[in-house]
Amino acid sequence: MSSTFSVTLSQIIKEMQLESIYLPKSPDTILISSNEVNRPGLQLTGFLEHFNNDRIQILGKTEVAYLNQFSSKERRECLYKLLALKPPAVVITRGFEPFPEAIEAAKEYGIPLLRTTDTTSNFMSALIAYLNVELAPRITRHGVLVEVYGEGVLLLGESGVGKSETAIELVKRGHRLIADDAVEIRRTSAKTLVGSAPDNIRHFCELRGIGIINVRRIFGMGAIKVTEKIDLVIYMEQWDPNKIYDRLGVDNEYTVILGIKIPSLTIPIKPGRNLAIIIEVAAMNNRQKKMGYFAAHELMNKLALKHDPGEPVYKPFEPENDNLK
Repeated sequence: MSSTFSVTLSQIIKEMQLESIYLPKSPDTILISSNEVNRPGLQLTGFLEHFNNDRIQILGKTEVAYLNQFSSKERRECLYKLLALKPPAVVITRGFEPFPEAIEAAKEYGIPLLRTTDTTSNFMSALIAYLNVELAPRITRHGVLVEVYGEGVLLLGESGVGKSETAIELVKRGHRLIADDAVEIRRTSAKTLVGSAPDNIRHFCELRGIGIINVRRIFGMGAIKVTEKIDLVIYMEQWDPNKIYDRLGVDNEYTVILGIKIPSLTIPIKPGRNLAIIIEVAAMNNRQKKMGYFAAHELMNKLALKHDPGEPVYKPFEPENDNLK
């Protein structure tokens, strides 16, 4: 399973509003595969070991001031050594005028030279945040993602169990739909999963007996959202009278997705249960747990009963579609 992703330089130029000083070829053909960037201070001094040449190089105020103290010949030598390492691109911040030697070196080695008026720190933080999302490991999972009271709730279950119908009921109650049928899940940090819908089916929802509907067109812009962090996973399944379901909520159950554990619940489905209200309560209860309040623990304490949550239970997460892009 591959975990290498890339974004084109043209997308970065458009997103970061960069000025192109020199492009050796179309930026659509230049791929960036690292979500880390580098300020080449040590490299300009001549220390070239441990240099990662798949990172975008950024020349800020400090680097420009350092190069300004040299003669043209010395500056050319510094810049030629840096660009000879073939970084994917060099960005000059604060709107500084590029050194003629930098343009010469960029043309010599075919390195894109770009410029921004942003300060170095602001530009770096914005670029890293953008690359973290675009280059994040991802999978596509059959399910529905909704935002309920600010909590991202991923609904999973067999086809036809009622995920889409429940999502529409939640939308009618003022919550928002992120994705129906296919949820693209990205690991944007060591603790965060973000879900979205593939571009070609965004805002669409399938209801058996009715067909495809456009949620944004029917319910308005307030009923949809492009992305949302995943805070809770809910498994919806048909009620099994022979199965014992958790009635207290003392046990801790998690689903591990892309190496991150997410709290999860199993909700049995049978006629007469108002699933939208149940999911609303589950979302609010999950938020309370994150803030340190556990209703089941408080009740057990008031009844002077011992409560041992035991070992956490981890539910399997085996996507039917592993689409790593």
